[in-house]
Amino acid sequence: MATLGRILRRRLPQPHTRHRGAAPRNQARGILTPDQLDRLTYVKSRAPVIRRSASVTSQAGLGDRIFSSPADRGLAANIDAGIEKVEAALIDELVYANEIATVTSRYLLNAGGKRVRPMLALLTAHLGDGVVPDVITAAAAIELTHLASLYHDDVMDDADKRRGVPSAQTVWGNSVAILTGDLLFARASQLMARLGERAIKLQATTFERLVLGQFQETVGPRPGEDPVEHYIQVLAGKTGSLIAAAAQGGVVFSNAPAEYEQPVVDFGEKIGVAFQLIDDVLDLSPQPQETGKVPGTDLRAGVVTLPLLRLRERAVSDGASADLLHRLERDVMVDGSAQTEAADTAITALREHAVTAETLAEAHGWARDAVAALTPLPNGSVKKALTRFAESIVERSS
Repeated sequence: MATLGRILRRRLPQPHTRHRGAAPRNQARGILTPDQLDRLTYVKSRAPVIRRSASVTSQAGLGDRIFSSPADRGLAANIDAGIEKVEAALIDELVYANEIATVTSRYLLNAGGKRVRPMLALLTAHLGDGVVPDVITAAAAIELTHLASLYHDDVMDDADKRRGVPSAQTVWGNSVAILTGDLLFARASQLMARLGERAIKLQATTFERLVLGQFQETVGPRPGEDPVEHYIQVLAGKTGSLIAAAAQGGVVFSNAPAEYEQPVVDFGEKIGVAFQLIDDVLDLSPQPQETGKVPGTDLRAGVVTLPLLRLRERAVSDGASADLLHRLERDVMVDGSAQTEAADTAITALREHAVTAETLAEAHGWARDAVAALTPLPNGSVKKALTRFAESIVERSS
């Protein structure tokens, strides 16, 4: 864990990435300032859990009129009931002897989230014995792993917000955010250890892929490596691996037939890439009230997205694309804090450029490939729900 912390602290210089300067001396030592302690007290006293206006299955497209048969409705109800058990498990697990650790660990949990990964685990579990206790444990562990990665990602990306609230390192500083992520990874590993050697291996493999995905993103493509192929590999590691683990966990810990395992893993890998490509499109959305982010948040932070990579390809032979790329690098990516009219105009131009439509089309292609991977599964409510889940991923607006 200490080694991971050192890696995350050592942010390699990135082109067009903003830097906020050195941390105050007491923050560098990991000591909370009086202001940060005040924020801790405030968060502890308020600590609101954001309630969802609709069930998790409805948000995933499983509650519409398409799912009208008794079997379909029963499946959706079972998953929603299972999600409540996962939520309870998450709250129960995030209690530490150190009260500050409890508050910081619950911070992003309380901020909401779609619970995509637990829902997928509960869904694939219906290929076996259904939502049994081991599946709940695995789903909770996978969600904790996801939460941990968010704390670390926000430090590395210098993100201001997450899930509509100030990011953890904005509230308490980098050291606390990194340590909180480490704690969540550790607790997720403890949960998986309760399920035996198979679960431990699944967790370790997934964790390794998450870190390697982040590592690949940090160091960038090798000389001669195609930037788009490299980017897709990053998405497969950082996003696809964990979604695949969720789908796999549902099969493994519900004692479903072994032949269903690889199809749902392939499904999860591909839908994870589709999920992130849609995020790239939504980053340019002019509706921050839906996305929870300022348009171009990733670009302002110097984070590469597929529309930008596709624009770089076009800029080689297209003057208009080259001009837009220059404006983005000059007005948006050099100074991520810039909220100028020029920055907003450049982001709008990228949103309206053909490369963004191409990114959306690629996301739909990955979703179709994910559905095709389900061919070996038996027809029925689960396969139908997984198909609709894939469609909802690329139809979402937040």
